[in-house]
Amino acid sequence: MSLFTHRAYWRWSAGVQFARLPAFMAPLAFTVLTTATTGSYRLGGVLMAVYVAAEMVCAVPVGRLLDRVGPGRGLPVLLLLTAAGFVVLTVAAANGAPGTVLLVFVVLPGITGGALSGGFRTLLAETVDDGLLPRAISVDGMILEGVLVGGPVLVTLLDLAGPLVPLAAMAASCVAAALLVPRRAGSHDRVESVEDLPSAPPVAYLPWLCCAFTVGLLTSTIEVAPLPLVQRVGAPDAAAPLVIAVLTGASLVGGAVYAWRGKTGDPRLFLGGFVVGGIVLAADLGWAGLLASLAVIGACGGPLVATTSVNLQRLLPRNRRSAGFSLSFTVQSCGFGLGSLAVGVLPLWLPPLFGVFAAAVAGAMLVAKPARAIGTMSVRS
Repeated sequence: MSLFTHRAYWRWSAGVQFARLPAFMAPLAFTVLTTATTGSYRLGGVLMAVYVAAEMVCAVPVGRLLDRVGPGRGLPVLLLLTAAGFVVLTVAAANGAPGTVLLVFVVLPGITGGALSGGFRTLLAETVDDGLLPRAISVDGMILEGVLVGGPVLVTLLDLAGPLVPLAAMAASCVAAALLVPRRAGSHDRVESVEDLPSAPPVAYLPWLCCAFTVGLLTSTIEVAPLPLVQRVGAPDAAAPLVIAVLTGASLVGGAVYAWRGKTGDPRLFLGGFVVGGIVLAADLGWAGLLASLAVIGACGGPLVATTSVNLQRLLPRNRRSAGFSLSFTVQSCGFGLGSLAVGVLPLWLPPLFGVFAAAVAGAMLVAKPARAIGTMSVRS
């Protein structure tokens, strides 16, 4: 079956995009809310930090709970609880609650929201055939780029109706996602996991977690620093959006090529692209160097994420996948946060080199035992 006529996949895709949307709306939505209700945009930043911290701390434990009850049953409950948390926060803000109360209430959707991506990723393995899995992950990554851009735009539009409306929309998005969760997985070929094979030691997961960390670490040094990057090459501030446009465009092209091929690629190739792109980015080689580094990093990012996801699925036992994927997403978020921090406190040329080092370490892990770490997908009827 073609992915583009796979109704179950597109239902899953619609559900996961609705589940992701609140996270991309949250930074601007919290800022709009606190600026309107308390006059402090800084409180919005603190709310976001607390929300993300709650997600990261609870992602793996809640993911483990999802594994026990099954993501098909557990995800709708988590999504409705997350929606309820946003409703509580909205009502509190509407009634003029002080900042400390808002900080307490923002933890509620954070607790239940951290494992949503891991749960949906587990459902994907039960929704599409293994032969379609690399293409499915790559297409999802391309759609994700649109959701990433669309979240803040949607907040800007909804703010015209009032500062509380974006939060209400975030709750509604969670409800929509709950209604779209696939209730029953189909029968299809599947990747052999360690439940089918001898159990893999914990060290077998490290290269893939390192790959996830590298993606967050290196891309953050670009996504949070477009303005200083264009200033470094002597361009006007108005050129800053071009940095994000080139990175996103290259990511879409890389994802499209990967989806067209429909095969699990060699992550060492994509990590090598990160190393080259990161070194060129750090070297300050003018406009040509900046654009070339953005193109290489962007083109390798999507395929690296897809390859990492497919290989993690191969290693994770079926009754540990939600927790395992939640851990992977958390590790990637940690990389993004550390990269953002590095940009804020270090010279501009130095943070990309941390991403280069992380990519080199991940590549070295995969070179050491490529057969065990990378493998090939074994499909059984």
